[in-house]
Amino acid sequence: MSGDAPPAASSAAASSVAASMAAASPPAGSSLAHLPVTLFSAVMGLAGTSLAWRRAAKVWSLPSWPSSVLLAVAVVAFLVVAFAYAAKWLRHPAAARAELRHPIRMTFVPTTTIALLLLATGLTTVAPGVAAVLWWVGALGHLTLTVVVLSAWFGRADIVHTSVTPAWFIPIVGNVVTPLAAAEVGSIELAWFSFGVGLVFWVGLFPLLLQRVLVHDAPLPARLLPTLAIFIAPTAVAVVAWSVLTGDASGPVPRILWAAALMFALLLGAQIGLLRTIPFALPYWAYTFPLAALTVATFVLAGATSGLGYGIIAGVLLAVTTVLVVLVLVRTIALAARGELLRPE
Repeated sequence: MSGDAPPAASSAAASSVAASMAAASPPAGSSLAHLPVTLFSAVMGLAGTSLAWRRAAKVWSLPSWPSSVLLAVAVVAFLVVAFAYAAKWLRHPAAARAELRHPIRMTFVPTTTIALLLLATGLTTVAPGVAAVLWWVGALGHLTLTVVVLSAWFGRADIVHTSVTPAWFIPIVGNVVTPLAAAEVGSIELAWFSFGVGLVFWVGLFPLLLQRVLVHDAPLPARLLPTLAIFIAPTAVAVVAWSVLTGDASGPVPRILWAAALMFALLLGAQIGLLRTIPFALPYWAYTFPLAALTVATFVLAGATSGLGYGIIAGVLLAVTTVLVVLVLVRTIALAARGELLRPE
């Protein structure tokens, strides 16, 4: 698709995206106007790592306090980001609306509802009433955002091949997250519906997104390269969702899905030389949730099978994910302390 585009078309597409980005950029005078919706991915990373530690405690009888601490930090992060984002809508509605219409940034808007679903999953045993509210808002809200984003892809002429990034998986992945807490605080039927939507649309989008990163006539901007990690998330989350919906993680389906997720993690690791040259910025949070999801999926298989390999890989992933989340959190707080967190792109 992108490989067949003539140079003039590629130039026109790039100009279209650049014009949209310029239109979406608010005046430089207010830092709040530059608050990106992508900050909700920090909640996803923290909550996902909390779930990884909770699964590790279940499989290995480890202490539960790391999961509780990470969940508390995730809740605080969500409250702070949600309050700030609401203030952005009140004080800078034009900037907020522009972000929703931006051909690239719009795909990050569903991180809001994924964050709700993950918090609901973490809170099922701590505050089931709150978890139920978060689950229903997150599940129905994410289906709504899926329709909104897909409708934009269908109908807008400014959505071109240079608009395609791995973040296009985000509206899809959230539907696969829906089943995680469905049995405790939600609806299994709605969970199956969301899972079906997520899985089928993942199958449809996967070839397009794989082509986007393999055909280099219009490479991803360096700032978006961390989103390559999102390739890990759909099948990793699907392993966990499948085990919840069917009660079985030992069959061929979870193993096949897990193999795909691990392979993408290995491919991401092979790009470490390139990725480490990218200056730290908020897109680094894109690494955290996919790796946390893969960690949870690996612990699911470790608990369902007798193979030693799953346990070893799960331990390595848990250590790597935890260190990564802590480092990215510390550096994000440092950016905020220096007043460099909310800056125009």
